[in-house]
Amino acid sequence: MATVEKQAPVALSQNWGVSFSDYKVNGQLVDFQDLMIVISEKRAVTVEGEVTPLTARIKNRNAELDKLGSLLAIFTKAQANFKSDAAGSDTTGVSGITSDQWQLLRQAYIKRGGDDPGATWRPSWANDNWSKSSIEGVIQALKSMIDTRNNEAQTDMTRLQSLVDRRAESYSTASNLMSAVSDTRSNLIRNL
Repeated sequence: MATVEKQAPVALSQNWGVSFSDYKVNGQLVDFQDLMIVISEKRAVTVEGEVTPLTARIKNRNAELDKLGSLLAIFTKAQANFKSDAAGSDTTGVSGITSDQWQLLRQAYIKRGGDDPGATWRPSWANDNWSKSSIEGVIQALKSMIDTRNNEAQTDMTRLQSLVDRRAESYSTASNLMSAVSDTRSNLIRNL
């Protein structure tokens, strides 16, 4: 990590080309332009450090959305097994649910107002005896969870775009400063 400190005034005779407004970066004397380049590069690195965890969070959420979508498909298919005039006592089986999906179902159950049944929750009627109203309730809870995750994803994508723009701006600023410093120095040498 670069440390920047204000350098005490230096006589021009000690170090040609270094003026009284120079700074020390990691113990090296630098002029203002070089200091600005270091700051721009540091800003880009800092922004990059924010992008990595945000990207991981987006990937995790997308994986969760895939599981929720699969669950929704399973329960929608089970819902189709009922006749439109199904009685409250009619039940159907639901199959193909993985342990990860059971945890999402547990969250949906809690979201519907149920008490937290514990991390290993798996009701005795897990694969059979789903009533039409239970399936419809789970479908509504899953849709609500999907909507919530999609809203979070939208917010994160906006944040990610902002970070990417800031990173590009930082690198562009550093590049423009380096180019300007190089041009200035070339012109000085040419005019000597």
